[in-house]
Amino acid sequence: MDKLRAMEVFVAVVEARNFSAAAERLEMSAVMIGKYVQSLEARFNTRLIHRTTRKQALTDAGAAFYDNCKAALEQVRIAEASVHALGSEPQGKLRISAPVTLGAWVVAPLIADYLAQYPRVTIELVLDNRYVDLIADGYDLAFRIGEAVDPSLVAKPMPPYRMTICAAPAYLSQHGTPHAPGELAGHRCLGHLAWTRGAVWHLRNGDEEVVWPVTGSFVSNDGHALRAAALGGAGLLLQPEVLVAEDIAAGRLVPVLQAWVPSPRPVRLVYLPDALPRPKVRSFIDYIEARLAQ
Repeated sequence: MDKLRAMEVFVAVVEARNFSAAAERLEMSAVMIGKYVQSLEARFNTRLIHRTTRKQALTDAGAAFYDNCKAALEQVRIAEASVHALGSEPQGKLRISAPVTLGAWVVAPLIADYLAQYPRVTIELVLDNRYVDLIADGYDLAFRIGEAVDPSLVAKPMPPYRMTICAAPAYLSQHGTPHAPGELAGHRCLGHLAWTRGAVWHLRNGDEEVVWPVTGSFVSNDGHALRAAALGGAGLLLQPEVLVAEDIAAGRLVPVLQAWVPSPRPVRLVYLPDALPRPKVRSFIDYIEARLAQ
Protein backbone atom coordinates (compact mmCIF):
# COMPACT_ATOMS: atom_id res chain seq x y z
CA MET A 1 0.00 0.00 0.00
CA ASP A 2 0.98 3.63 -0.51
CA LYS A 3 3.00 4.57 2.57
CA LEU A 4 1.97 8.23 2.51
CA ARG A 5 -1.71 7.38 2.11
CA ALA A 6 -1.45 4.84 4.93
CA MET A 7 0.01 7.54 7.20
CA GLU A 8 -2.83 9.91 6.27
CA VAL A 9 -5.37 7.19 7.07
CA PHE A 10 -3.74 6.41 10.41
CA VAL A 11 -3.71 10.10 11.44
CA ALA A 12 -7.37 10.43 10.43
CA VAL A 13 -8.32 7.37 12.50
CA VAL A 14 -6.53 8.73 15.57
CA GLU A 15 -8.05 12.21 15.25
CA ALA A 16 -11.54 11.06 14.32
CA ARG A 17 -11.46 8.46 17.15
CA ASN A 18 -13.08 5.69 15.10
CA PHE A 19 -12.90 4.04 11.69
CA SER A 20 -16.32 5.20 10.50
CA ALA A 21 -15.64 8.88 11.15
CA ALA A 22 -12.22 8.58 9.52
CA ALA A 23 -13.81 6.90 6.50
CA GLU A 24 -16.30 9.77 6.14
CA ARG A 25 -13.51 12.32 6.49
CA LEU A 26 -11.39 10.65 3.79
CA GLU A 27 -14.36 9.62 1.61
CA MET A 28 -13.55 5.93 1.59
CA SER A 29 -15.11 2.85 3.13
CA ALA A 30 -14.58 1.82 6.74
CA VAL A 31 -13.43 -1.56 5.44
CA MET A 32 -10.63 0.11 3.46
CA ILE A 33 -9.68 2.16 6.50
CA GLY A 34 -9.33 -1.08 8.46
CA LYS A 35 -7.16 -2.62 5.74
CA TYR A 36 -4.76 0.36 5.86
CA VAL A 37 -4.39 0.10 9.63
CA GLN A 38 -3.94 -3.70 9.49
CA SER A 39 -1.32 -3.28 6.78
CA LEU A 40 0.66 -0.86 8.96
CA GLU A 41 0.49 -3.16 11.95
CA ALA A 42 1.60 -6.12 9.82
CA ARG A 43 4.46 -4.07 8.42
CA PHE A 44 5.71 -3.14 11.90
CA ASN A 45 4.66 -6.44 13.46
CA THR A 46 3.11 -4.55 16.38
CA ARG A 47 -0.27 -3.29 17.50
CA LEU A 48 -0.80 0.45 16.91
CA ILE A 49 -4.39 0.77 18.09
CA HIS A 50 -6.27 -1.21 20.74
CA ARG A 51 -9.82 -1.41 19.38
CA THR A 52 -13.10 -2.94 20.45
CA THR A 53 -16.61 -2.53 19.09
CA ARG A 54 -17.11 0.49 21.37
CA LYS A 55 -13.80 2.33 21.61
CA GLN A 56 -10.19 2.52 20.52
CA ALA A 57 -6.96 3.63 22.21
CA LEU A 58 -3.41 4.12 20.96
CA THR A 59 -0.65 1.83 22.11
CA ASP A 60 2.71 3.36 23.02
CA ALA A 61 3.98 2.44 19.56
CA GLY A 62 0.85 3.93 18.01
CA ALA A 63 1.26 7.21 19.90
CA ALA A 64 4.88 7.56 18.76
CA PHE A 65 3.94 6.66 15.19
CA TYR A 66 1.10 9.22 15.22
CA ASP A 67 3.44 12.05 16.29
CA ASN A 68 5.96 11.17 13.59
CA CYS A 69 3.24 10.82 10.95
CA LYS A 70 1.91 14.29 11.79
CA ALA A 71 5.39 15.80 11.46
CA ALA A 72 6.08 13.97 8.19
CA LEU A 73 2.76 14.97 6.64
CA GLU A 74 3.37 18.60 7.61
CA GLN A 75 6.72 18.52 5.82
CA VAL A 76 5.00 17.07 2.75
CA ARG A 77 2.45 19.89 2.90
CA ILE A 78 5.22 22.47 3.09
CA ALA A 79 7.09 20.88 0.18
CA GLU A 80 3.97 20.89 -1.98
CA ALA A 81 3.12 24.46 -1.00
CA SER A 82 6.65 25.65 -1.77
CA VAL A 83 6.36 24.36 -5.34
CA HIS A 84 2.91 25.92 -5.69
CA ALA A 85 4.14 29.23 -4.26
CA LEU A 86 6.93 29.52 -6.84
CA GLY A 87 4.30 29.67 -9.54
CA SER A 88 1.76 31.70 -7.60
CA GLU A 89 1.50 35.41 -8.16
CA PRO A 90 0.90 37.43 -4.98
CA GLN A 91 -2.73 38.53 -4.94
CA GLY A 92 -5.54 39.57 -2.61
CA LYS A 93 -5.88 42.13 0.18
CA LEU A 94 -2.93 42.75 2.48
CA ARG A 95 -3.91 44.41 5.78
CA ILE A 96 -1.02 46.21 7.49
CA SER A 97 -0.86 48.10 10.79
CA ALA A 98 1.79 50.73 11.51
CA PRO A 99 2.41 53.56 14.00
CA VAL A 100 1.18 56.88 12.65
CA THR A 101 4.45 58.66 11.85
CA LEU A 102 6.38 55.59 10.73
CA GLY A 103 3.49 54.47 8.59
CA ALA A 104 2.89 57.85 6.96
CA TRP A 105 6.52 58.79 6.34
CA VAL A 106 8.26 55.46 5.79
CA VAL A 107 5.79 52.72 4.88
CA ALA A 108 3.27 54.61 2.74
CA PRO A 109 5.87 56.07 0.32
CA LEU A 110 7.15 52.54 -0.40
CA ILE A 111 3.74 51.07 -1.16
CA ALA A 112 3.38 52.63 -4.64
CA ASP A 113 6.44 50.79 -5.98
CA TYR A 114 5.32 47.53 -4.37
CA LEU A 115 1.87 47.76 -5.96
CA ALA A 116 3.49 48.49 -9.33
CA GLN A 117 5.40 45.22 -9.02
CA TYR A 118 2.41 43.23 -7.74
CA PRO A 119 -0.71 44.70 -9.37
CA ARG A 120 -2.99 41.89 -8.12
CA VAL A 121 -2.38 42.87 -4.49
CA THR A 122 -4.42 45.54 -2.72
CA ILE A 123 -3.17 47.11 0.51
CA GLU A 124 -5.11 48.45 3.45
CA LEU A 125 -2.69 50.43 5.65
CA VAL A 126 -4.13 51.38 9.04
CA LEU A 127 -2.13 53.92 11.05
CA ASP A 128 -2.54 53.53 14.80
CA ASN A 129 -0.08 53.87 17.67
CA ARG A 130 -1.66 50.99 19.63
CA TYR A 131 -0.41 47.40 19.46
CA VAL A 132 -3.02 45.54 17.39
CA ASP A 133 -3.81 41.84 17.75
CA LEU A 134 -3.03 40.35 14.34
CA ILE A 135 -5.56 37.53 14.70
CA ALA A 136 -8.39 39.33 16.49
CA ASP A 137 -8.07 42.52 14.41
CA GLY A 138 -7.47 40.71 11.12
CA TYR A 139 -4.03 41.98 10.11
CA ASP A 140 -1.46 40.18 7.96
CA LEU A 141 1.50 42.28 9.12
CA ALA A 142 2.32 45.01 11.62
CA PHE A 143 5.21 47.42 12.09
CA ARG A 144 6.09 47.88 15.75
CA ILE A 145 8.43 50.26 17.56
CA GLY A 146 9.96 49.40 20.92
CA GLU A 147 11.83 46.77 22.88
CA ALA A 148 8.85 44.48 23.57
CA VAL A 149 8.73 41.38 21.37
CA ASP A 150 5.73 39.05 21.23
CA PRO A 151 7.22 35.52 21.27
CA SER A 152 4.20 34.15 19.40
CA LEU A 153 5.05 36.24 16.30
CA VAL A 154 7.86 36.24 13.77
CA ALA A 155 9.74 39.55 14.06
CA LYS A 156 11.93 40.91 11.24
CA PRO A 157 14.32 43.70 12.38
CA MET A 158 14.01 46.96 10.45
CA PRO A 159 16.26 50.05 10.55
CA PRO A 160 15.96 51.68 14.02
CA TYR A 161 13.71 54.63 14.75
CA ARG A 162 16.02 57.59 15.31
CA MET A 163 15.01 60.81 17.03
CA THR A 164 16.25 64.35 16.59
CA ILE A 165 15.87 67.71 18.37
CA CYS A 166 15.43 70.74 16.17
CA ALA A 167 13.92 74.21 15.89
CA ALA A 168 13.22 76.91 13.33
CA PRO A 169 16.10 79.33 12.60
CA ALA A 170 13.91 82.25 13.70
CA TYR A 171 13.27 80.61 17.08
CA LEU A 172 16.98 79.93 17.66
CA SER A 173 17.85 83.46 16.60
CA GLN A 174 15.51 84.81 19.27
CA HIS A 175 16.17 82.31 22.10
CA GLY A 176 19.68 81.06 21.37
CA THR A 177 20.97 77.58 20.52
CA PRO A 178 21.22 75.14 23.46
CA HIS A 179 24.40 73.03 23.64
CA ALA A 180 23.66 71.06 26.82
CA PRO A 181 20.46 69.94 28.59
CA GLY A 182 20.95 72.51 31.34
CA GLU A 183 20.51 75.27 28.78
CA LEU A 184 16.96 74.10 28.03
CA ALA A 185 15.76 76.07 31.06
CA GLY A 186 15.35 79.14 28.90
CA HIS A 187 13.55 77.31 26.08
CA ARG A 188 10.08 76.13 25.17
CA CYS A 189 9.98 72.38 24.58
CA LEU A 190 7.09 71.01 22.52
CA GLY A 191 5.58 67.79 23.91
CA HIS A 192 3.92 64.75 22.33
CA LEU A 193 1.02 63.42 24.42
CA ALA A 194 1.37 59.82 23.21
CA TRP A 195 5.01 59.10 24.02
CA THR A 196 6.37 61.97 26.13
CA ARG A 197 6.15 59.95 29.35
CA GLY A 198 5.11 62.12 32.27
CA ALA A 199 5.46 65.26 30.13
CA VAL A 200 9.25 64.97 30.05
CA TRP A 201 12.03 64.43 27.52
CA HIS A 202 14.36 61.49 28.21
CA LEU A 203 17.73 62.65 26.88
CA ARG A 204 20.77 60.37 26.76
CA ASN A 205 24.46 60.87 26.07
CA GLY A 206 26.19 57.51 26.40
CA ASP A 207 25.50 56.21 29.91
CA GLU A 208 24.33 59.60 31.15
CA GLU A 209 20.60 60.28 31.10
CA VAL A 210 18.80 63.56 31.76
CA VAL A 211 15.05 63.79 32.30
CA TRP A 212 13.88 67.24 31.24
CA PRO A 213 10.32 68.55 31.76
CA VAL A 214 8.32 69.74 28.76
CA THR A 215 8.03 73.47 29.35
CA GLY A 216 6.41 74.74 26.18
CA SER A 217 2.96 76.19 25.81
CA PHE A 218 1.95 73.63 23.18
CA VAL A 219 1.51 69.84 23.35
CA SER A 220 -0.27 67.52 20.90
CA ASN A 221 -0.91 63.86 20.20
CA ASP A 222 0.11 64.33 16.56
CA GLY A 223 3.67 64.71 15.26
CA HIS A 224 2.54 66.64 12.20
CA ALA A 225 0.91 69.29 14.39
CA LEU A 226 4.07 69.59 16.49
CA ARG A 227 6.21 69.88 13.35
CA ALA A 228 3.96 72.67 12.05
CA ALA A 229 4.27 74.48 15.38
CA ALA A 230 8.07 74.14 15.33
CA LEU A 231 8.20 75.48 11.77
CA GLY A 232 6.21 78.46 13.02
CA GLY A 233 8.78 79.14 15.74
CA ALA A 234 6.81 77.76 18.72
CA GLY A 235 9.78 76.00 20.31
CA LEU A 236 12.17 73.06 20.28
CA LEU A 237 10.87 69.86 18.72
CA LEU A 238 11.82 66.29 19.67
CA GLN A 239 10.51 64.00 16.93
CA PRO A 240 11.56 61.12 14.64
CA GLU A 241 14.15 62.00 12.02
CA VAL A 242 11.88 60.79 9.22
CA LEU A 243 9.29 63.43 10.09
CA VAL A 244 11.65 66.41 9.78
CA ALA A 245 14.41 65.16 7.43
CA GLU A 246 13.20 67.24 4.48
CA ASP A 247 12.78 70.35 6.66
CA ILE A 248 16.32 69.98 8.00
CA ALA A 249 17.73 69.42 4.50
CA ALA A 250 15.95 72.57 3.31
CA GLY A 251 17.10 74.61 6.31
CA ARG A 252 13.58 75.17 7.62
CA LEU A 253 14.58 73.40 10.86
CA VAL A 254 18.02 73.23 12.49
CA PRO A 255 19.21 70.24 14.58
CA VAL A 256 20.43 70.97 18.11
CA LEU A 257 21.68 68.90 21.06
CA GLN A 258 22.49 65.97 18.76
CA ALA A 259 24.73 64.37 21.39
CA TRP A 260 21.69 64.17 23.70
CA VAL A 261 18.96 62.69 21.54
CA PRO A 262 17.17 59.61 22.97
CA SER A 263 18.60 56.23 22.03
CA PRO A 264 17.27 54.82 18.73
CA ARG A 265 14.30 52.51 19.24
CA PRO A 266 14.06 49.09 17.56
CA VAL A 267 11.58 48.66 14.71
CA ARG A 268 10.24 45.25 13.71
CA LEU A 269 7.91 43.93 11.06
CA VAL A 270 5.85 41.18 12.70
CA TYR A 271 3.57 38.48 11.35
CA LEU A 272 2.09 35.14 12.35
CA PRO A 273 4.44 32.15 12.14
CA ASP A 274 4.06 29.96 9.10
CA ALA A 275 6.66 27.62 7.62
CA LEU A 276 5.69 29.04 4.24
CA PRO A 277 4.00 32.47 4.37
CA ARG A 278 1.42 33.25 1.69
CA PRO A 279 2.88 34.79 -1.50
CA LYS A 280 1.40 38.24 -0.81
CA VAL A 281 2.91 38.28 2.71
CA ARG A 282 6.27 36.86 1.64
CA SER A 283 6.58 39.29 -1.27
CA PHE A 284 5.86 42.32 0.93
CA ILE A 285 8.35 41.23 3.60
CA ASP A 286 11.09 40.69 0.99
CA TYR A 287 10.30 44.02 -0.68
CA ILE A 288 10.39 46.04 2.55
CA GLU A 289 13.61 44.38 3.73
CA ALA A 290 15.31 45.14 0.41
CA ARG A 291 14.14 48.76 0.24
CA LEU A 292 14.90 49.67 3.85
CA ALA A 293 18.31 48.00 3.62
CA GLN A 294 19.18 50.66 1.05
